[in-house]
Amino acid sequence: MKIFIASDHAAYNEKTLLVEYLKKTHEVVDLGTHSTESTNYSEWAKKLVQKVVEEETLGILLCGSGQGVCMTANRFKGIRAALCRDEDDARMTRQHNDANVLCLAGRKTHPEFMKKIADVFLTTSFEGGRHQTRVDQFNNLGE
Repeated sequence: MKIFIASDHAAYNEKTLLVEYLKKTHEVVDLGTHSTESTNYSEWAKKLVQKVVEEETLGILLCGSGQGVCMTANRFKGIRAALCRDEDDARMTRQHNDANVLCLAGRKTHPEFMKKIADVFLTTSFEGGRHQTRVDQFNNLGE
């Protein structure tokens, strides 16, 4: 599966470790940032969500708290971004919300735990059914 990943400077090191891990099982496209030099999380979130929508795939965004990239990503039509703190969050948001962008907190989540969360997110499918009705409702709230 092809996935996109991006982060700001605050989570650059964690993103780099996650990219190396995920490359073992997925085609990973690292959109940036590519250093610890200060940058704005919103530009990386925008870049990633455009690719996720265009290629109809999944993405992973990281920043210091995970909150900034999550809020930014959810401003875009077709994006269902979820800040996940554990494996159960990742499982439930894929099963029930059809989340297509995983958001992680570089400063709050240990890299080894990020790997577990990402694995669950990337291998869990949307259940559809009654959940599809709810996803359809919130996908169209701003229209």
